[in-house]
Amino acid sequence: QVQLVESGGGSVQAGGSLRLSCAVSGRTSNYVMGWFRQAPGKEREFVAAIRWSGGSTYYADSVKGRFTISRDNAKNTVYLQMNSLKSEDTAVYYCAARPRLGISIVEYEYDYWGQGTQVTVSS
Repeated sequence: QVQLVESGGGSVQAGGSLRLSCAVSGRTSNYVMGWFRQAPGKEREFVAAIRWSGGSTYYADSVKGRFTISRDNAKNTVYLQMNSLKSEDTAVYYCAARPRLGISIVEYEYDYWGQGTQVTVSS
């Protein structure tokens, strides 16, 4: 069983930075780890993903060049570094795990989810 716990959310002004963490318990060496977000009144959307083995990454166009996903094998933690934040980045951010090798941007292809962490960007 895989468990995910996010942290690092908060409030920041536009142009600022935040780093989200996702502490992972369980065996995820052949998993893909993803970050999704859900803004008020909107559907949850894909943000970024990383293959735990090999470290290849994929980003939504809306965050490419501003966000960086990474993982620390020793700490069993996945990070989302968010720079140049915009008001439209305001959302609850979720960490998710997909027990397959292929990266996916589709929500239902991820089996495990964290509880979410709120990110609020004020302009």
